[in-house]
Amino acid sequence: MSPGTAGPPPAFPRLTLGVEEEFLLVDPETGRVVPAAPTVRRRIGVPLAERVQPEFTRFQIETNSLAHTDLRRLCHDLAELRTSVAEAAERAGARLVASGTALLGNTGLPPLTPSPRYERMARRYGALLYGQGVCGCHVHIGIGDRDEAVQVSDHVRPWLPVLQALTANSPIMEGADTGYASWRAVLWARWPSAGPPPRFSSAERYDALVEALLEAGAVLDRGMIYWYVRPSHHLPTLEFRGADTCATVGETVALAGLVRALAATALADVRRGLPPPEVDQTLLEAAYWRAARDGLEGDGLDLATGRRTPMWKLVGALLRWVRSALEESGDLPLVTELLNRLHRRGSGAARQRAAYRPRHDVRDVARLLAAQTRDVSEFPVPARVAAEPPAMAPGR
Repeated sequence: MSPGTAGPPPAFPRLTLGVEEEFLLVDPETGRVVPAAPTVRRRIGVPLAERVQPEFTRFQIETNSLAHTDLRRLCHDLAELRTSVAEAAERAGARLVASGTALLGNTGLPPLTPSPRYERMARRYGALLYGQGVCGCHVHIGIGDRDEAVQVSDHVRPWLPVLQALTANSPIMEGADTGYASWRAVLWARWPSAGPPPRFSSAERYDALVEALLEAGAVLDRGMIYWYVRPSHHLPTLEFRGADTCATVGETVALAGLVRALAATALADVRRGLPPPEVDQTLLEAAYWRAARDGLEGDGLDLATGRRTPMWKLVGALLRWVRSALEESGDLPLVTELLNRLHRRGSGAARQRAAYRPRHDVRDVARLLAAQTRDVSEFPVPARVAAEPPAMAPGR
C-alpha cells in the first residue's frame, strides 16, 4: 500500500459524490422498531419527498442526497434531509434513529415493504431474511467509465476495513451488547454476494462474475450485488457500501470526504498505469471482520505488514495516503476536524455502549441515537440546498 512512483505526479480528478443513508423508525418509549415508514413518507413535504425512499422493511427509511462536488454543500443537504425526515417521524409518533441494527432486534421475518422483488427474495432466501433490517451508508462517486470504476475498486480494497471501523455503529442487538462494534456487518455478511470484493481487473471480468452469480441463483438481480464496493447498476458511479449508518451528519461527511479522496487517489494511479496492491482475499476478509469486531477503539489488521495495529494508526495511514487529494479538493481542513472530533468523542459504537452500560436499558441508547440523528448544529441548514449539475455525472 505504499505510493507508486512511476510516471508524472498525479492530477486528481474532481469527482462528484452523493450519499444514501438508511435509518430505523422506533417507538419513543420503548426503542422498539415500528413499521411506520409509509406514514412517515406521506408526511414529508415537497421537494424532499422524492428523495426519501422505502427500504427493505417497513421500519426503515432511506434518504438520497443530491450529487455534489463541494463537501460543505453535501453537509447541508444531509442535514436538511435528516431534519425533515426526523420531524415527519415525530409527527407520526416515531423517532428517526441512525444505527446499524435494531436495538431490540426483529426476530423472524421482518415486516417487508410491499414489493414483488422483496417477496421473491423471501421465497428464495428464506431464513437469511430473519433479523434483517440493518442500516448502512452508501457513498456514490461519479466515475462513468466502467473499466476505470472496476480498476478503482481493485485499488481501494485494502482500505475497506478502515472505513468500516470509522463508521461502526451497531454494537447492540436483541437488547444486549453483541461484543462487536458493527453487528450489522456480521448480519449482512450472510448474503452470498456480500463482503469485500475480489480483484476484477476489468469490467468484462466483473460482468462475467455477476452473470455466474445470477446463474447460480445467489442473487436475483444486479441490485443484489452486495460487495462493499461495486459499480452501480443504475448510475454512472462507483458505490462504496460497506459502512454502518453513521450516528451524526459529521461522521457521514467525514466518511464521504475520505471515500472521494480515496477514489480520486486510486483513479489517478489507474490513469498512470500503476497496478493495484496485492491483497490476499482471505486476509482482507479477516481484516474486515476485525474492524467489525473492534471498531475504532481496538486493533485492526495492517494488510501491508500482516500485523495487528491500533485502528487509529490505520486511520492515520489512510489520511496520509489521501492527503494530497484532500488538499487539492479543499476538503482537508474539514475532514481533519471531523476526524479529530470523532477521536475525542469516541465512535458511534463506543457512545452506544456508554449509554447502555449504566442500566443495561436500550431505551437510554435509543434516546441518545435519536438526539444524535437530529443534531445538525454542526452544519446549519441553509434556505435550500441546490444540486450541482450534472447529477451523479462522471468525474472529469
